[in-house]
Amino acid sequence: GIGFDATCSLVVLDHQNKPLSVTPGEPANQNIIVWMDHRAKAEAEFINDKGHDVLRYVGSVISPEMETPKLLWLKKHHPETWEKVSKFFDLADFLVYKATGEDIRSICTTTCKWTYLGHEKSHSEESIGRWDASYFEEIGLEDLVGDNFNKIGQIVRPVGEAAGRGLTKEAAEALGLKTGIPVGVGIIDAHAGGLGLLGMKGKNDEEMNPETRVALIGGTSSCHMAVSKEPVFIEGVWGPYSDAMVPGFWLNEGGQSATGALIDHIIFSSSQAEELQTLAGRENTTVYELLNNRLRTLTGRSRLKNMGELTEELHVLPYFHGNRSPRANPSLTGSITGLRLSSTLDDLALLYLATIQAIAYGTRHIIESMNENGYSIRQIVATGGGTKNEVFLQQHADICNCEIILAKESEAVLLGSAVLGAVASEIYPSVFEAMNKMNQAGEIIQPSGKGITRYHDAKYSVFKKMYKDQISYNRIMNHEEH
Repeated sequence: GIGFDATCSLVVLDHQNKPLSVTPGEPANQNIIVWMDHRAKAEAEFINDKGHDVLRYVGSVISPEMETPKLLWLKKHHPETWEKVSKFFDLADFLVYKATGEDIRSICTTTCKWTYLGHEKSHSEESIGRWDASYFEEIGLEDLVGDNFNKIGQIVRPVGEAAGRGLTKEAAEALGLKTGIPVGVGIIDAHAGGLGLLGMKGKNDEEMNPETRVALIGGTSSCHMAVSKEPVFIEGVWGPYSDAMVPGFWLNEGGQSATGALIDHIIFSSSQAEELQTLAGRENTTVYELLNNRLRTLTGRSRLKNMGELTEELHVLPYFHGNRSPRANPSLTGSITGLRLSSTLDDLALLYLATIQAIAYGTRHIIESMNENGYSIRQIVATGGGTKNEVFLQQHADICNCEIILAKESEAVLLGSAVLGAVASEIYPSVFEAMNKMNQAGEIIQPSGKGITRYHDAKYSVFKKMYKDQISYNRIMNHEEH
């Protein structure tokens, strides 16, 4: 069986299934608006001002990373493409379409990124859930309503269900596989990570309790996936989404718009970047491990008990690409306080550490928001690039005061796609059972203990105050306070 996951990026096709340009003046083969493209900020603000009831299911605030603001942007700014469009796809659904020839959309993609109401009664026997036509009419996308819902998908099915008759002859030849192999209805990449993580047993081989865990899926950005039997409404946290990741559970999705991208920005925009890369090549290691080693040396030299204490006077607000949750404000910016008139490799190592800590405070803020609204999260299950970094992991464990369980299969996002393929091919009867059988725990990282907790509590207070200070600065510049 085959399962597809992909970023929640927008794919645009004409009536011949050929690509259409998504940016005026750019070629047609550039027909995807990547998920992190914030061109639709004004459209998202417009939609939020309307306050339609569907927004209750995206944490009350729609993001420019979602699809309907991008659709509205295309209609307003690229009418030539808008008039020629036959289909808009989320990328995972497009891959299923290419593989099977069937336009079958996922309850995951449509519910999480398109405002589909997966929990409501369908108007069609072919689908679960429904579109709310009044939402599209209210925000100026009335030309997608009725029969034109075909452009964004009329058949919406559960993740992992076999799509159509499986792999077409054309797709099979392109992939070097056999025609007819079952293809599962697709899923967003972070949500695939949830399927590859939440089924793991604990350190004493206890059965999973997904409602006490958050799945941290890190990469360019980070997603924080939590599930519950009953819907949980959290201001600024996406969801609740019915059956969008684990069938039978509601999903809440927190996230940070720039994590790996932010760490790399801090490193590679530094005056030390070139020297650091040269040194990494000479020593056959990575820039991250070089910086981690510098931090270990600095910790030993300073005789501190814990590496985290190196940044007592250095603080970062990590909103360099806005804040996805729980602030839900894409216009926020980042800041650094505690800089000195020095730019050595050690200075970069300390700023790198402070940035990792800032990302971990963001994770703590998301978990705190979830727990204040009904969750009881005590454990992080994690995958992604950051989980290959010992400093990243330990700072998260210490700052969130949660143990972190890593998957035995380090590529847990791909494992989640394999879960879908296993269900589509009937190796397992359900996604939940496949998760139980296919998820296995690997290394477990424990918090350092009470000695560091008070320190991080203080830095977390600084983290929150830096946000308040930024809002205050904005008010002063807008002449709202003096």
